[in-house]
Amino acid sequence: MGNFQKRDTFIPYNVPDITDAEINEEVDTLRSGWLAKGPKTLEFEKRFAAYLGAKHAVAVNSCTAALHVALLSQDIGPGDEVITTPMTFASTASTILHTGATPVFADIDYRTGCIDPAEIEKKITSRTRAIVPVHYSGQVCDLDRIYEIADEHGLFVSEDAAHALWSRYKGRLIGNGLRGTASYSFYATKNLCTGEGGMLVTDRDDIADRARILTSHGMSRNAWNRYAKGGSWKYDIVEPGFKYNMFDMQAALGLHQLERLEDMQARRLRIAARYQEAFVPMGALDMPEVPEYATHCWHLYVMRIRPEMLTIDRDQFIVELNERNVGTSVHFIPVHLMSAYRNRFGYQEGDFPNTEKHFERIISLPLYPTMTDEEVQYVIDAVQDIVEKYHK
Repeated sequence: MGNFQKRDTFIPYNVPDITDAEINEEVDTLRSGWLAKGPKTLEFEKRFAAYLGAKHAVAVNSCTAALHVALLSQDIGPGDEVITTPMTFASTASTILHTGATPVFADIDYRTGCIDPAEIEKKITSRTRAIVPVHYSGQVCDLDRIYEIADEHGLFVSEDAAHALWSRYKGRLIGNGLRGTASYSFYATKNLCTGEGGMLVTDRDDIADRARILTSHGMSRNAWNRYAKGGSWKYDIVEPGFKYNMFDMQAALGLHQLERLEDMQARRLRIAARYQEAFVPMGALDMPEVPEYATHCWHLYVMRIRPEMLTIDRDQFIVELNERNVGTSVHFIPVHLMSAYRNRFGYQEGDFPNTEKHFERIISLPLYPTMTDEEVQYVIDAVQDIVEKYHK
């Protein structure tokens, strides 16, 4: 290339897409006097479920809460095992531990970054109760095979869909036609943002009913509106629960983010397509590969370097991007390499070779709806400049 010109300003890894519509709704909420869980939270649940084509949506304060409650709804606890992937954020595994059960890791399919069904089968024992597949980066797991395994062994499936709002499996939105649960994140970096927040989605009445109790201290139903006209101060604690509920100030953002989701997604798809097109000729990079059964929502754009074709490793590549004013991240440091899991379960490097190979090569590039075409092109030019400079 030879003529790369460094820009003066930094391109952040992520910037939330917040418009006047969200701001005005937030102001309306503040003026309404109802800041905690209230009518906007209930409306957000209703619209979110309708968008996915799901029967129930339970709004919570994080995807972590949703994952935890999903397992508790099945009385999973001490002595049980739950299979998940080490290529995820720590909360996926931590919520298993919080039930008292043991997380059991299965390696990924290197092609997709998602849990490998063949590896799941290897990890099933008489104590296995559930599978928590993670739709990594917006890429979709091989759900037919996972549910076949679950049905064969009588296992519950709790899909970690933190990255997968708008993703589809064989044309159907994740969260549509569930036999178990799907858990979503609305963290500041997500495709739909409420700052913090999440949603537990299910078609099962029993799970939804118990989730609503568990997420509000274990209170009997409808206790949330006990201070409103016609509400009752009388309530019961039917089981020890958690303070996991969403509140109206979060839902106010979510309502308008949901209205704008299709437009925001269209922009994400255009940026991802531009990256895919531009990086192929560079040779020293592996782009995300989307299986035929999947529609990727491009929550993340995770490219992999080919270290055998470069004189620098992934960490130095990130330094070089930062020096060129491009923000990045790494999704994720594998959970089994974290000291809490090494110390407790004795995991070592080499235990999950596909996961570790993937981790050593990945870089998450900026991808968000408010990126300009000029910023997208600059990221491409910066990557190309590094590849050319350090190509073997």
